[in-house]
Amino acid sequence: MSTKRSKNSRGPVPAGDLHDRLSRRHSDVEVWAAGGLVLREHRGVTEVLLVHRPEHRDWSYPKGKLDPGETLGKAARREVFEETGLHCRRLERLPLVRYRDGRGRRKAVVYWRMQVLGGQFEPNAEVDALGWFDFLSAPRVLTHKHDVLLLDSVTGPAPSLRMLA
Repeated sequence: MSTKRSKNSRGPVPAGDLHDRLSRRHSDVEVWAAGGLVLREHRGVTEVLLVHRPEHRDWSYPKGKLDPGETLGKAARREVFEETGLHCRRLERLPLVRYRDGRGRRKAVVYWRMQVLGGQFEPNAEVDALGWFDFLSAPRVLTHKHDVLLLDSVTGPAPSLRMLA
């Protein structure tokens, strides 16, 4: 298989790879990452997995930058495992998330909806806690608006408490 170096990766990527195609379409992006919106059914309620990153002091989804030569899909599975200890299956790809990172760089994250296959969380250097949250609680826990918008793209906007009364 032929490879070429994408300007936004840390190594060669397979020609025609999703990252390569997205990099051409979004040439202004300086940092590319991949991750997972990990969902489970618990007692009849769908829950989403959120991780707490002490270095950033935020609650977010597991994600991270690509290793040299790594595809977005493999990076997503690897990052979810490294941050949570959970082995997950990738399902459908979700809308591209774009924002400015803490250093002001234009960043894009490719997420997949994911299903847990097994594993166990152990606190680590990147993630000191994780939690499963229902779709009403998660938006209040998430630190960044772009993460709430991603959840809304999957679930629809959460109803307000006024709508529930």
